[in-house]
Amino acid sequence: PACVQAVRAAAERFGYSHRDIVSGAGHDACYLAQVAPTSMVFVPCVDGISHNEIEDATPEWIEAGANVLLHAMLSRACEPAS
Repeated sequence: PACVQAVRAAAERFGYSHRDIVSGAGHDACYLAQVAPTSMVFVPCVDGISHNEIEDATPEWIEAGANVLLHAMLSRACEPAS
């Protein structure tokens, strides 16, 4: 779908690696997808630990994820209405 493609394109624009994954967790996107197109941006966690109180990510990974999110949103917002 277009939202997922916008995330891919934004990652590629910045030269970030990316891959499609299906999240097994019950994120808010599960509910939002019932009313609007949805995608998610994940960043690596230190030592692969996520959904845990010791979860951590480097500032660089956070910045990369924020850049991808921002540019994916801008891309979608600037598309002509269908």
